[in-house]
Parts: sequence; structure tokens; C-alpha cells
Amino acid sequence: MKVLVDTSVWSMALRRNIPTDDPRIETLGELLKQEQVVLCGIILQEILQGIRDDKRFRLISDYLQAVPLIDLAWSDFIEAARIWNLCRSNGVQASTVDCQIASVCVRYGCALLTADQDFQHIARYCPLQLL
Repeated sequence: MKVLVDTSVWSMALRRNIPTDDPRIETLGELLKQEQVVLCGIILQEILQGIRDDKRFRLISDYLQAVPLIDLAWSDFIEAARIWNLCRSNGVQASTVDCQIASVCVRYGCALLTADQDFQHIARYCPLQLL
């Protein structure tokens, strides 16, 4: 199974002082070795826009080019809006971007590796598989 890795996990893994006690970092490493990791454009942009140093920016963007990129389609935006509306009608505040990420995971059958607790709430209203 392919796994979409959320910005929250990439951010931890790409820090200069990587937290060694977080199991998600180890999971990311294993998934990368097994070539199970995918990215989407939203997450790629979020990762890169937090890097201020040009050399580090180029290094990380070059590294991430090896990770397959999955695209969001028209249907993903429609589904993301449906997820957002469903969450909202049940009192859950979900961001537009998080709903887009959830939608693309569902369509591709990917699990989501994340440290963002908001996805726990979103997963109650769509078939999003979390790691």
C-alpha cells in the first residue's frame, strides 16, 4: 500500500535536530526504503515553503523529486468539499487543505502518515486510513 506522508511528519524528519523518539520518523524511513511513499503537490509546497536557506531548499527539493507525485483531480476537489461540509455539519473544523489531502488519499487508496490530530476528526467522516 502506498502512503502519503503529511507535512507534519516531513517537517519532523527534515529538521536539523531530528526527534529520535518519534515512531513516525522510523516509519517514514522504512516506507522510503520500501518505496511506498508518495507526495501530492500541496504537501510538497508546504514542505518547501518552510525552507529559507537556498542551498537546503535545493537539496531537499532535489531529494523529494525521487518520491512519486500524485495529482489532485477535479473529483478530489468535489470530494474535499463534501468532506468539509460533512465535518462542518458535525461540528468539526477541518481546513480546506486537510480535506483535499484526505480526498486524494481516499481516491488513490493511500494511507496517511501524519502527526496532525485534525485528521483523526476528518477520518470519522470519510474512509481515510491513518498510520
